[in-house]
Amino acid sequence: MWDDRYGEDVLANNKPRRAPLERRAVTLARGQIIEHSETEFCGAVVGAGQGFVHLEDWRGTVRQFRLDDFFMIEGESVTLQLPKAAKRPARTASGSFAAPASRARVARASRIFVEGRHDAELVERIWGDDLREVGVVVELLEGADHLAAVLRDFQPGPSRRAGVLLDHLVTGSKESRLAAAAVTPDMADFVRITGHPFIDIWQAVKPERLGMAAWPEIPYGTDWKVGICKHLGLPHAEQADIADAFARILSRVRDYRDLDPRLVGPVEMLIDFVTA
Repeated sequence: MWDDRYGEDVLANNKPRRAPLERRAVTLARGQIIEHSETEFCGAVVGAGQGFVHLEDWRGTVRQFRLDDFFMIEGESVTLQLPKAAKRPARTASGSFAAPASRARVARASRIFVEGRHDAELVERIWGDDLREVGVVVELLEGADHLAAVLRDFQPGPSRRAGVLLDHLVTGSKESRLAAAAVTPDMADFVRITGHPFIDIWQAVKPERLGMAAWPEIPYGTDWKVGICKHLGLPHAEQADIADAFARILSRVRDYRDLDPRLVGPVEMLIDFVTA
């Protein structure tokens, strides 16, 4: 007989059991603060897709990580997952009832003209779904100084209306004088010029969306957009910096309620005019 007084393994009962670490599944949401476990990079979610998540830290640095990496939220290990595809919204960003999905429409001959790229991007963000539904294209003037030439080339008519949105359209402004001179009597019935009172369309975004009580007054002689970037603590040395600043502003705009009504009304008026 073999006398094994100690058994096969005296430490068997003391060995820790190895089991998979439980990680709570978290659905990604913009603005969520997440830490990448391996690099300890911590930032807010600014984008996701194609198997990656994009995090931006407080300095404005954006880094990309694989979704299947390890992450933590407030010290808790989590697994990230993309949100399920959203159903078509009942209303568009402009507040209109969303039309059922349909085939792309042929563009109308009528057009809406805006001064620059930022104007077009903001109009697209709020009224893009509406404009695609009615087949209206937005084109750039590349500055109010070109308004007369653009209308002359466009040749407005009964089935070819032109709606124009101008910045700083107030009594006595350069834009108001250019608008009055650009519309000849023969095209008066087929052109509608509206605008807002702001120096630039950036100001049409409600300042509280950017954490401000009001848009700052920029000293005369300072480029307005450069002055705004300085006030917000954003880079402003190059045109790419200005474009990035507006992209940040635009990202805070969710729907028409984030805009000043003095822009919303004129745009709605132009859409009605060119689709009449």
